[in-house]
Amino acid sequence: MKFVRYFSRKLAFLAISLFFVATLTFFLMHTIPGDPFIQEQAVPEEIMKSMYTHYGLDQPWYIQYVKYLKGLVTFDLGPSFKYEGRTVNDIIYDGFPVSFSLGLLALFISVTCGIFLGSIASIYQSRWQDHAAMILAVIGMSIPSFILATLLQYLLAMKLPLFPIARWGGLSHAVLPSLALSSLPTAFIARLTRTNMIETLQQDYVLTAKAKGCSTFQVMRRHVFKNSLLPVVSYIGPLSAAIISGSFIVEKIFGIPGLGGWFVTSISNRDYTVIMGLTMFYSALLMFAIFIIDLIYFWLDPRIKGEYLK
Repeated sequence: MKFVRYFSRKLAFLAISLFFVATLTFFLMHTIPGDPFIQEQAVPEEIMKSMYTHYGLDQPWYIQYVKYLKGLVTFDLGPSFKYEGRTVNDIIYDGFPVSFSLGLLALFISVTCGIFLGSIASIYQSRWQDHAAMILAVIGMSIPSFILATLLQYLLAMKLPLFPIARWGGLSHAVLPSLALSSLPTAFIARLTRTNMIETLQQDYVLTAKAKGCSTFQVMRRHVFKNSLLPVVSYIGPLSAAIISGSFIVEKIFGIPGLGGWFVTSISNRDYTVIMGLTMFYSALLMFAIFIIDLIYFWLDPRIKGEYLK
């Protein structure tokens, strides 16, 4: 019963948040000077009026707003103003699987390597293993992803032709961009894991388990991991949406046909429907990821059942 109430409340917050994001996106787009056909100056006025009528841009803002919300509810994001015969749904169907595949690999690298480095650093606190792991973390947080992407291209694709330098194909094409995307989150997860594990290792119940003769592996598995990884789980939620949605710059550097390229192009083209549709798609991914993480948090931390639902 408590879970149902928790689930319903979080779902309601999700729906309300999406409504506000949709409303804000619509009005921000309509306050930007210009229109999608501002570059079509050579087109006769009659054809321009026909284009406005065809896309409904000649209607009052409130009618456009209602149609926009109706399209979101029915998952019909409308046609692209610049790409004839293509809809926003088509663009998402084409670009998202690529960004998803790339982001999933980057997310796997970030979580596994980050938790591994953080665990090693916490177990061997103040030793060379700790210093080495944190040096790697600092380097990962200091180098921007687009700089790392170009370095990886130069070193591992040009000097040592181990991977393709760009484009999209098999798994080999995803390795370098995934490494570039995962560097910052890996470093952050490593530092977050280390901090929380060191704090957990100093708790009385952990010291008692050690005094009883439990091995380091047993202590970590039974007492440390579950309690110290809760903040990491919280970070993985928005991180998942951000990485899986794709990095605009990294996708551009490697020539990957993901959603990032479409989004950048739609902004330069003032393609309103594509901008609003992709913005809502990104927002829905982010909020849904946070929603799932909240449910996992409820399962991992029994205190929420008592504190949140008082």
